[in-house]
Amino acid sequence: MTTIAVIDDEQDIRELVELHLKRAGFDTVSFENGSDFFRWLSLGNEPALCILDIMLPDMQGTDICVRIRESEDIPDLPVIMLTALGHEADKVAGLEMGADDYVTKPFSPRELTARVRAVLRRHESAERRGNIIVCGAVEMDTETFRLKVNGELKELTSTEFRILRILLEGRGKVFSRTELLSLLWDGEKFVFERTVDVHIRNIREKLGSASGIVQNVRGIGYRAEETV
Repeated sequence: MTTIAVIDDEQDIRELVELHLKRAGFDTVSFENGSDFFRWLSLGNEPALCILDIMLPDMQGTDICVRIRESEDIPDLPVIMLTALGHEADKVAGLEMGADDYVTKPFSPRELTARVRAVLRRHESAERRGNIIVCGAVEMDTETFRLKVNGELKELTSTEFRILRILLEGRGKVFSRTELLSLLWDGEKFVFERTVDVHIRNIREKLGSASGIVQNVRGIGYRAEETV
């Protein structure tokens, strides 16, 4: 059974989230702080997805997300932020730290469950078998879910991987933000267009010297093009 980790210092929130996830067929494990979560991971456990509050008693949820992304064992673990910090700047900050999605409190348990399913679908889709895609210094292996730049392995989140894969497979084609949202999130109404910009920014940072491959077409969207 698919295990979802819930990290929130409010017991009623943890119980509400777990109740609805279990009704949806998921297994759950919950923690009231980041230390207990990392202790659980150190025992060899690994969830399929992590629902993470930002305001925790021992560490910021954004710091937990960064530690996950920088880890050797679970750098691509899907993360959904669940927090009362609902300003767009807070959402952007969470996404920039590597979160795959962002849900604000108060929240709809049904919407949260839908987002969990959507993020897991994206993650599973990114890991399906495929071909090697090469564009300049960038080499993407869609079978092993690995990306190399000039031979150096780069870690992407599942969402970042899927965005870059769409761009590389449609090399030269301009994808609008709306198209990317539709391809990635199946037209879900609660995803805002700024999400795409944040993920693109993260992708470019990770591509480093090869970042020019992902190009912004002003007023339209993005495309991948091999640089000279």
